[in-house]
Amino acid sequence: METQPDIDFNLLARHVKRWGVELGFQQVGITDTELSEAEQYLHQWLAADFHGDMAFMAQHGSKRTRPAELVPGTLRIISVRMDYLPDEPDPAAILDDPVRAFISRYALGRDYHKLIRRRLQQLAERIEQTVGPFGYRAFVDSAPVMEKAIAEKAGLGWIGKHSNLLNRDAGSWFFLGELYTDLPLPVDRAVEEHCGSCRACLDICPTQAIVAPYQVDARRCISYLTIELKGSIPEPLRPLIGNRIYGCDDCQQVCPWNRFAKIGTEPDFAPRNGLDKATLVNLFAWNEDEFLARTEGSAIRRIGHTRWLRNIAVALGNAGPDPGNTAALGARTDHPDPIVREHVRWALRRLASKNS
Repeated sequence: METQPDIDFNLLARHVKRWGVELGFQQVGITDTELSEAEQYLHQWLAADFHGDMAFMAQHGSKRTRPAELVPGTLRIISVRMDYLPDEPDPAAILDDPVRAFISRYALGRDYHKLIRRRLQQLAERIEQTVGPFGYRAFVDSAPVMEKAIAEKAGLGWIGKHSNLLNRDAGSWFFLGELYTDLPLPVDRAVEEHCGSCRACLDICPTQAIVAPYQVDARRCISYLTIELKGSIPEPLRPLIGNRIYGCDDCQQVCPWNRFAKIGTEPDFAPRNGLDKATLVNLFAWNEDEFLARTEGSAIRRIGHTRWLRNIAVALGNAGPDPGNTAALGARTDHPDPIVREHVRWALRRLASKNS
């Protein structure tokens, strides 16, 4: 670190938090790199095979839980929160309407990765203007980083029983980002957890993926099944997915702390291309070029057109036996991808059984 001498790091920390708010973050916290408790939890979670096909969670050795191994010289981590809750009617209305497609709230707008990383870079540049050159690296869900454990230590909230970070004043509808730094900034205190005896998230989970408080079996989680899983969705779980075609927010929607959540103010996170009002039949009709064009700049694009069709086929099979649903599925029976064809056949059989 080639910083100027006689830096008041307490004053700098206060500046960092103010600059973060000016850049659009709702909260900024600072923590050290000691994550031994999170490391133990991660090892137990991996040993139970709860990560499913997410092999990346077991890669990189101890770099995920030992930040100084990932970025040598790291002393502190600046953790930031940015709210994204869209201003819209209760999403439960979408889940209750089999014609419509449910997409996780975080994916309705622009992809948050680049936006938050750019803001973190701007924060680093402001720090550099004050202290001179220093070591740093920004992360936004893009490397082996324990973002929730870091945010918890930095005082941004506590990890709830559904494994999401919770904040007393903001619920859980927010993105996280991190700035690893070699500056010896003062650290913030972690907050107490406030889940108490509540088990609303465990009880609401459609696939019972929250197998115990603070333990999520990703192999059963709808977010994993519709986003991370590349192959065939296990048949016993398909009827439980309903009309959720990209992610699932049930555990967040039912959480009592989210009554305090505030509408996000970042324009880029507002719903785009009518995805918050889309119907299953219309989305299923998109060819690959349409899919790429209409999901440009969106996190949805990462799953590709094949998984998109796979997910919507399942949702159509769970919908009512409407002739339009059957016709839409019938148009995809000869799709070149075997995964799509298999899920289309399953959906047609399911609709046929509802008609009989």
